[in-house]
Amino acid sequence: MVTYAELAERNRRLSAERHALTRQAEWRFRLLNWAARIPVPRSAQAPIRGRFLLIRPDHLGDVLLSTPAIRALGRSQPRAQLFALSGSWSAALLAAYDEIERVLTLPFPGFVRSDTAGSPPHVAEGWPARLTVERYRDYARPYALLWHSARMLRALRAETAIIMRPDHWWGALLAYVTGIPVRVGYDLPGVRPFLTHAVTPISTDHAVRQSLRLVERWTGPITDQAATLTYPLDDADVAEAEALLLRHNVSPTVERIAIHPGAGTAIKRWPSLHWAKVADTLAARWQAVVIFTGSAAEQEEIGHIRRQMTQPNSISLAGETPLGTLAALYQRTRLVLGVDSGPLHLAVAAGVPTVHLYGPADPVTFGPWGDPARHIVLSSEIGCRPCRLLDWPAADAINHPCVRDITPQAVIAAALRADQVSQTG
Repeated sequence: MVTYAELAERNRRLSAERHALTRQAEWRFRLLNWAARIPVPRSAQAPIRGRFLLIRPDHLGDVLLSTPAIRALGRSQPRAQLFALSGSWSAALLAAYDEIERVLTLPFPGFVRSDTAGSPPHVAEGWPARLTVERYRDYARPYALLWHSARMLRALRAETAIIMRPDHWWGALLAYVTGIPVRVGYDLPGVRPFLTHAVTPISTDHAVRQSLRLVERWTGPITDQAATLTYPLDDADVAEAEALLLRHNVSPTVERIAIHPGAGTAIKRWPSLHWAKVADTLAARWQAVVIFTGSAAEQEEIGHIRRQMTQPNSISLAGETPLGTLAALYQRTRLVLGVDSGPLHLAVAAGVPTVHLYGPADPVTFGPWGDPARHIVLSSEIGCRPCRLLDWPAADAINHPCVRDITPQAVIAAALRADQVSQTG
């Protein structure tokens, strides 16, 4: 039988192998260095002074963690125009911030998920909803998409591009081919050749601080206290959240707890029986209704949890909560619990206390941004975490207990601590 220490050593070895630079990546970096020497077409029109293109291909959590920097940039440059280039999966989030003039979308290679591929794009006027690259072979499509996108982005006449994902060489290459004169990003292989200003990433820094460093040449130094994570709610979000609760017979006066058990990868999930125990205990303690949130694809998982509960007061809103509604819903709860995921960062932004279960991701970099007494991180003690690999095969989940080994008792205790701080603070 494999011991805990042997399992950790096995996972460390496999993680090191997967993090190692492959021959394919080495050749890609060489080709990218060569590509950076090729002159690219320039727009016939001069760039518009103070017009920024913010390139952020990621999903909800990572995009949220970049918003303190975006808002700081907007405040420091009140006459600037900030255009965001994101996936359609993040467009509604970015469009909620007044600092952003307009959101353009692209199906960024490597970021399209099956549950977001069909999402309607949230695009600027005049920007085509879909770029047709299907006629190209699979290996050529990312570059065909890049070339066609660059041709259209030249009409934007951006003066500055900020590539907000650290390792996003594709976005840096896009800014270069577009001909944007000022290009800011991280000093990393594949990205560096296409930049005019490279910022050194610090591995021990939180993602919020990393993003702030990209904009400090315009904003000056920004303290952690000034870099608040918030989500702007409007009246329609609030009204829809309240109406949704009434449709599910949740009284305005009853206590509510929210649990978001789903995650983008199987390795980050927690056993359904554990969630049922936590939900039962907290519901009984606070006489609360438990609200489960998630995507439509997570309805089955949530149903499995609810069937194992003994407390009757729970509802599922899986698939019923657009982003703004979800934020407003969280704001009306006593506490939000879940695994490492974008919706948990949204709960932090909504101002509600939270408990986060972390496994392969590093909470030093990607943990909740806020008071650690109100936003508590839990993880197991296995020696291979954080491996920073989220795509372990589902069939190999038995060998990765970094989330599974967190006990229901630990989660319940953390929930009580976070609630006490919130109630007395």
